[in-house]
Amino acid sequence: MDILSSSLALLLLSPLLIVIGLSVAINGGKPIFFRQWRLGQDGRKFQLRKFRTMSGAASGGAGVTQKGDSRVTSVGRWLRRWKLDELPQFYNVLTGEMTLVGPRPDLETFWSNATAADRQVLRLKPGITGAASLALYDEEWLLANIPAERLESFYTEQVLPRKVKLDSEYAAQATFRSDCRILLRTLRLLFLHRRSVAKHTDEMVCR
Repeated sequence: MDILSSSLALLLLSPLLIVIGLSVAINGGKPIFFRQWRLGQDGRKFQLRKFRTMSGAASGGAGVTQKGDSRVTSVGRWLRRWKLDELPQFYNVLTGEMTLVGPRPDLETFWSNATAADRQVLRLKPGITGAASLALYDEEWLLANIPAERLESFYTEQVLPRKVKLDSEYAAQATFRSDCRILLRTLRLLFLHRRSVAKHTDEMVCR
């Protein structure tokens, strides 16, 4: 299913991928793609692929991004708003490094500070979308008011455990039908792009 779906997605979306690639190149030059090492299933490292949305040293600074980050280009803001920068991850699905529905892969530095219990979620294959992705849809908005010096610690101590809990609870009862519902809800959320989702996120994580 992953191979079939990702192959079909890459084929059907190829005109859009070309347009986005040209827009990134015109707006911010090369490289078009941003590659970053993440921890995948069983803690194995792999290179996550995205369209580049930042100018300059895109890998510099914090490992998480806040709303209004000055590094984000004008095209990058638009891509992030609609999650279009994530489309190259269908290639990660095609190569077996990711799946359609699962926990979002994170940086090794975050997992190195996580508890042993939270690291159990690494037994799952990471996904393009998932239960935590929906609940924490506008994560950048949530992190917008966190001081830069506390950003990574806040993410590790507050956001990551919440993601782990949501993804673990979902995985314990996941079915093909529930995965399809996650995918449909993701598409619906992308089109509606409701700001209220971020407010609910704030309540869930910071309560």
